[in-house]
Amino acid sequence: MSPPVLAVHGALSRGVLAITVLVSLAVLFAPGDDVPSSPPGVDKLVHLALFAALALAGRWAGVRTPTLAALLVGYAVVSEVVQAVAPLQRSGSVADGLADVLGIALGLAAWAGISRARSSR
Repeated sequence: MSPPVLAVHGALSRGVLAITVLVSLAVLFAPGDDVPSSPPGVDKLVHLALFAALALAGRWAGVRTPTLAALLVGYAVVSEVVQAVAPLQRSGSVADGLADVLGIALGLAAWAGISRARSSR
């Protein structure tokens, strides 16, 4: 049995989800001047890792997979549209959106693997 602090639906899991969402808001909607320069492709890895973290945190907090996947894909699309049209000096990108969706899939797959490993113990 897992320690209470790591329990699914526990206060810690909901807190981690809230913090992960706040971090995602800062990363996705920071003005372009606040975004550090990086080698090509690094932004895709950031998108992938961010959405994988959102998926993992969401599942840990107890959000059902279909609901979470739909919400996160919607969030990915909205974030790219906002970056494209808002005066943030950012640009929306289909490639970033695809990295977001891949991150969601990887995060959900990782959670499924964690769940299988926990249930087999």
